Amino acid sequence: MGSFVLSCESTADYPRSFFEARGIEYTMFHYELDGVVHEDDLYQSVTPEAFFGALKAGSTSKTSQVSVGEYTEFWKPMLEAGKDVLHLTLSSGISGTYNSAVIAARDLEAQYPDRTVRVVDSLAASAGYGLLMDYLADMRDAGATLDEAATWAEEHKLNVNHWFFVSDLDCLKRGGRVSSTSALIATALKICPVMNVDYQGKLIPREKIRTKKKAIVELVKNMMAHVEDGAAYTGKCSISHSACREDAEEVARLIGEQIPALKGNITINNIGTVIGSHTGPGTVALFFMGDKRVD
Repeated sequence: MGSFVLSCESTADYPRSFFEARGIEYTMFHYELDGVVHEDDLYQSVTPEAFFGALKAGSTSKTSQVSVGEYTEFWKPMLEAGKDVLHLTLSSGISGTYNSAVIAARDLEAQYPDRTVRVVDSLAASAGYGLLMDYLADMRDAGATLDEAATWAEEHKLNVNHWFFVSDLDCLKRGGRVSSTSALIATALKICPVMNVDYQGKLIPREKIRTKKKAIVELVKNMMAHVEDGAAYTGKCSISHSACREDAEEVARLIGEQIPALKGNITINNIGTVIGSHTGPGTVALFFMGDKRVD
């Protein structure tokens, strides 16, 4: 599995089985559902259906990032075992976890001067973050050094395209991301905001599409406009969703019609509890390698 440890956070939104199979270590964010704090344990203690069902029924969920102390405890056994660590964090445009990771890494390197903890801001989220980890695991397994993998991540992380739509605006409204009036109007008009992640790793509204069916088509249209090598693309592609798998499967079907190599080869995962606390149910997100994000 390589000469260094590859690690990330639970907000990469791939299943536990993926991280185990790829030999990627992860540490967990937290969420507070109706006043009770839980670990974002990749749906080991709650099902996606139960979590998003609670949000749809009106429950509130707040999230908290990994602390400096948690990073320290997470990495210390790896360093004591004589391993160096390459860690990618959730986008700094979404969370402050990158700063906490850098502080913890600096403290540990002072304690273990012969070891390295390299922290990279992924500028990615959800399964886009997970897709980046998948590429890095390929590099590590092919014999890349920590420095080579970290350099590749810095040079290519902005090539990970994120496109998604939200069909249920209640969580965005409760989180203050849209006003009550805007949410009411959008719901009445069946508007699904289409968003992406910009070059700073921030969520940016791009279009207001009427009806979910048209929003699904728009995701695929945006992919074809930006994907690496167009219809000849053979890279990785991932879709994540929050309690709307049929919509995710329709996006995958449409992509397969236009990019033959991806037919039957698109990973579909659940959006995790932390990202899902902000998007709510009814979100589909599409991730692939393409044009470098410049705005």
